[in-house]
Amino acid sequence: MDEEYDVIVLGTGLTECILSGIMSVNGKKVLHMDRNPYYGGESSSITPLEELYKRFQFPEGPSESMGRGRDWNVDLIPKFLMANGQLVKMLLYTEVTRYLDFKVVEGSFVYKGGKIYKVPSTETEALASNLMGMFEKRRFRKFLVFVANFDENDPKTFEGVDPQTTSMRDVYRKFDLGQDVIDFTGHALALYRTDDYLDQPCLETINRIKLYSESLARYGKSPYLYPLYGLGELPQGFARLSAIYGGTYMLNKPVDDIIMENGKVVGVKSEGEVARCKQLICDPSYIPERVRKAGQVIRIICILSHPIKNTNDANSCQIIIPQNQVNRKSDIYVCMISYAHNVAAQGKYIAIASTTVETSEPEKEIEPALELLEPIDQKFVAISDLYEPIDDGSESQVFCSCSYDATTHFETTCNDIKDIYKRMVGSAFDFENMKRKQNDVFGEADQ
Repeated sequence: MDEEYDVIVLGTGLTECILSGIMSVNGKKVLHMDRNPYYGGESSSITPLEELYKRFQFPEGPSESMGRGRDWNVDLIPKFLMANGQLVKMLLYTEVTRYLDFKVVEGSFVYKGGKIYKVPSTETEALASNLMGMFEKRRFRKFLVFVANFDENDPKTFEGVDPQTTSMRDVYRKFDLGQDVIDFTGHALALYRTDDYLDQPCLETINRIKLYSESLARYGKSPYLYPLYGLGELPQGFARLSAIYGGTYMLNKPVDDIIMENGKVVGVKSEGEVARCKQLICDPSYIPERVRKAGQVIRIICILSHPIKNTNDANSCQIIIPQNQVNRKSDIYVCMISYAHNVAAQGKYIAIASTTVETSEPEKEIEPALELLEPIDQKFVAISDLYEPIDDGSESQVFCSCSYDATTHFETTCNDIKDIYKRMVGSAFDFENMKRKQNDVFGEADQ
């Protein structure tokens, strides 16, 4: 422990583990510590089920009907992976996929007027969908074709839209799309949590819809993937990667102090020993004095003995409740997974509803989602503060990640990872560069 490292990482949440893996691949000497005896920090999967009951301070353990406790792996922070998204690219490039098995999530649904409908994202589905009337369908189909052909480097595809200045509101107006269609396009395809995007340049939204349809095209049922045995497998996969490249891991290691000299980090003190470092990466819980609260998220973990109604008995799905439909500013999300993913006992389903807190009664805010899940065998309610760093770390060389938000996919987490990487290294994260470095270690023949 009394050694000099390039980077010390505190906490084994997904963000920290990916950065630790990337830094190790980049030839940095990395020490990775966590005060907890398990991987994952805030984003861990809890097993056996008895642990979950303890964690939420239930005096009684689970009933017999819940099956074997060991059959459960319950994510505290539910998220899916976009099949063509950044996290899957990181997994493929670092070859962490060697340690993981994924299943496609069976469907994506959107809430309208108290009912849920499958999200139409291809021309065929759009034409068959009950979400829209006949003429609306034609206009929406035209819009989808425009998005699919859109290429920001080829002005011929713009059809009079300027990607840098035309707002998304104007693009919707151009195709004469009604409010309901705008709702599910912005929230279920582009996956925005609020409506702020409407007045911003349309390029980002067009790219988000392209990501959704390209992800969908890969597997057909939905654009989302989910690892067998739960999300807790992800940080462990990156931890293994870091270890292959000489990274050192210590779990159950208390962090007594972060040592600063002249405003810069120089080391970490634990159990009387000091490990020295040039840079430090950590989650907000390790440096409460360097973060600010940026809001709250409520997540309710629900155990069910049935699939969710009107989802064609899917054993996994996502439901998005656009804020307009329930008079809110932020969307409500439901992620559902089940025994099919080795995260629950046979015949059991785990649905997790989450949203950004807007009032002093968060449980009331999330009711529209819970109504879709009835009857619920058991509920676990967690209200978490969201933290973000107060500075970019350039002075102190302490780089803190942001708390995991209410979204149901990892794109925002990946943006945070790329942002921290850029602040630490001074250049943008380059997937290709990682791939080349990998070949140096494994040699071409092993690929």
